Amino acid sequence: MEKEKTKTELARILNRIGALKFGSFKLTSGEISPYYIDLRIVPSFPDVYQRICNLFNELIKNEVGVENIDRIAGIPTAGISFASIAAYQLKKPFIYIRTSERHHGRGRSVEGILLPGDRVLLIDDLITKGGSILKAAEAIRAEGGAVGNAVVLIDREENGKKNLAKYGIHLFYLLTISELANFLYNIEAITKKQLITVLNRAKKQ
Repeated sequence: MEKEKTKTELARILNRIGALKFGSFKLTSGEISPYYIDLRIVPSFPDVYQRICNLFNELIKNEVGVENIDRIAGIPTAGISFASIAAYQLKKPFIYIRTSERHHGRGRSVEGILLPGDRVLLIDDLITKGGSILKAAEAIRAEGGAVGNAVVLIDREENGKKNLAKYGIHLFYLLTISELANFLYNIEAITKKQLITVLNRAKKQ
């Protein structure tokens, strides 16, 4: 029951700030999507930002377990704003992945202190197919870190969870796109056509 209340609260918040948009959008993967979830706007709403970060932390504590984490890593770029707050509030060292490897200084793709065997929790805003998370996991593993878990706000249900599982990474999320779309339809925030657009895109995992 508590989990359903959290999902409903999150859906209401995302509707209030207008995070779900329809049109034609190019995703990180290069694919074109008929809808877009803009979570980069969340930090522009301080009360929303604080609440969503708290929801992230509750998910981490209840599902992953703080005792199973040595470091928290932010996925560029949207994941960094959530991961940095989670690390601060949970008192865990924070690291982040660069979008491209540095060719000066230490020339690393992971910024921050990462020790061999450190269990790293990856945090991103959402997941589509999982490419960004897998790239980050590869960078961390290449430097000796261990990656077994990732946390996102929304799963777009486009096989991202399955793709991560193939590489030994378990995905935790607060809300699926189907749940969000159905909630928004039920409160008449989106049309039946828009609901179908979202549901047709989602592939049940």
